[in-house]
Amino acid sequence: MAKRIKVLIAKPGLDGHDRGARVVARALRDAGMEVIYTGIRQTPEQIVATAIQEDVDAVGLSCLSGAHNNLFPKVVQLLREQGADDILVFGGGIIPDADIPGLKQAGIRAIFRPGTPTEETIRFINENVSE
Repeated sequence: MAKRIKVLIAKPGLDGHDRGARVVARALRDAGMEVIYTGIRQTPEQIVATAIQEDVDAVGLSCLSGAHNNLFPKVVQLLREQGADDILVFGGGIIPDADIPGLKQAGIRAIFRPGTPTEETIRFINENVSE
């Protein structure tokens, strides 16, 4: 039997709106993935500690507050420092087009903005999680 993909969904920073993150978490769960949702107002350090402790395959970050350029790369950096750079990191939320290239350069593998079908996120994870 194949191992279920385990995904951590997290809301870094002071953003208090989590409806989109909850929708994504539910869709991933419905697609057969094991999902851990950390809740709102998590620090990058808390997110990375949970990702490592739970031995996740992927981390999905959601940000609506505009702090994505600082918070998302910080999560990737901390994962690398902890030797966990094999964890796939993707993001979502209100991310301007101009910010996406820099986020990808920092190690965020994909950005899913409002209106993206959840099937696209599911497909991305299934295709990109290392066996």
